[in-house]
Amino acid sequence: MPFDPAVIRASFAVVERRADHMAKYFYAHLFAHNPGVRALFPREMAEQRDRLFAALTQIVLRLEEPEQLTGYLRALGRDHRKFQAAPEHYPAVGASLIAALRHFSGHSWTPGIEKAWTEAYTVIAQTMAGAAAETRPEAPAWWEAEVGARRRAAPDIVVLTLVPMRPYPFVPGQYLTLSSPRLPRVWRPYSIANAPRSDGTLDVHVRRVPGGLLSTALVEDAMPGELLRLGPPLGDAVLDPDSRRPLLAVAGGTGWGQVRALLEQLAAGPAERDVTVLLAARSEAEQYDLPAVERLLARYGRLRVFPTSPARGHGRGHDRWHEDAAAPVRDALTRHGHWSGWDVHLSGPPGLAPALAALLTDLGADPDLIRYDPAPVTFNRARPLTSSEWFLDRRDVPWINRTELG
Repeated sequence: MPFDPAVIRASFAVVERRADHMAKYFYAHLFAHNPGVRALFPREMAEQRDRLFAALTQIVLRLEEPEQLTGYLRALGRDHRKFQAAPEHYPAVGASLIAALRHFSGHSWTPGIEKAWTEAYTVIAQTMAGAAAETRPEAPAWWEAEVGARRRAAPDIVVLTLVPMRPYPFVPGQYLTLSSPRLPRVWRPYSIANAPRSDGTLDVHVRRVPGGLLSTALVEDAMPGELLRLGPPLGDAVLDPDSRRPLLAVAGGTGWGQVRALLEQLAAGPAERDVTVLLAARSEAEQYDLPAVERLLARYGRLRVFPTSPARGHGRGHDRWHEDAAAPVRDALTRHGHWSGWDVHLSGPPGLAPALAALLTDLGADPDLIRYDPAPVTFNRARPLTSSEWFLDRRDVPWINRTELG
């Protein structure tokens, strides 16, 4: 590694508390010096600024983990094809990044720090651009897909059946990013909620997030015939094709979509594995896809499904989901006693999978056999106005790309 990670970390700590101001400066500098780049970004830049600093944070955290860092950067580079990122954009971004870091570091900025950041960014840019360049030329940067059908599964959940205009190759357990012309250049991740079908259609389960731009548009307004854009399939929370170990899957809320895809894959072959599913929801009314559960139980004889939800009258508020809905799951996992020798797949709202992964590890599960994709955390739209408010009120970040963040 040509740069000193300790220098990068120390200098990043200086500007971290001024994240919002630094991100604003970065984009102002970038657009002033490269006016044509502005068209590649969404009209509203607030969340884009959050994503910039969140990505920087992930990179800094992985400086001494070269394999994880490289995997993250390569996935980021491939995914950025859908934003029309080109090789000539990387030097412009690097110049604006150095300018922003220099401006907000003040007197702590030195030639040595600038050298370290320049070297680090060179590695970042080369890795991302290289991964994008290695992508097969015939592989599209995005897929056009038509909304073929919509089903209101719960008051704030719809199941959208999408019809890609060209074959969309994926593995059950992966997710996609989705954008609508209603909100150009705003992308959000959604699990693919089915195994591959002969007709090529895809299901996504969308919950309306309070204040969420895209989720609200999809739940309330997206109708059959509407065109959407799909980014390339992402994520590695897929089944181990060589494993015959018993499988535990925990699905929280619309995380059921990812688990349903895995179960459909298993049901299409011989019943060689015992499978236990804990299906968690904030309330009994939000067990929204039980007919599909019944069909899978009929198809796969070694499947057991246990719906769990808080006591009636609890868990209704969006902010109480993790506290109330996760408690029955934790109790069920603990009652089992140990999970040594099990494959584990976790899918659900933010915070659920990491917490359950830690519990399962304490209960004997092998951490290498626990798979999940980090979930995007709902964005807090009450934005801090000052540097002190930003520092005291750390905000959640809606990730565009979750790959390699686990």
